[in-house]
Amino acid sequence: MRNDWILDVLTDLRTFAEQNGLTASAEQLGDVCLVVAAELSNTGPESEQVGVHDGGFARLSGGYPAS
Repeated sequence: MRNDWILDVLTDLRTFAEQNGLTASAEQLGDVCLVVAAELSNTGPESEQVGVHDGGFARLSGGYPAS
C-alpha cells in the first residue's frame, strides 16, 4: 500500500494523545487507525467511493446520513 504513511501519522497522534492524558482522543484515534487500515486494504471497485457506505450515502460523525 503506497498510502501506509497515514497510519504512521495517526499512530503518532494517538501516542501523543495517550502521553498527554487525552484519553478520549487516543481512543478515537485508535478507532480511526482501524477504519483507515480497512479502507486502504479494500482493493475492490468500491474503494474509489471513499466515505460512501451502504445505501449510497456518506456517513457523518454520529452516523447520520448526509443531506
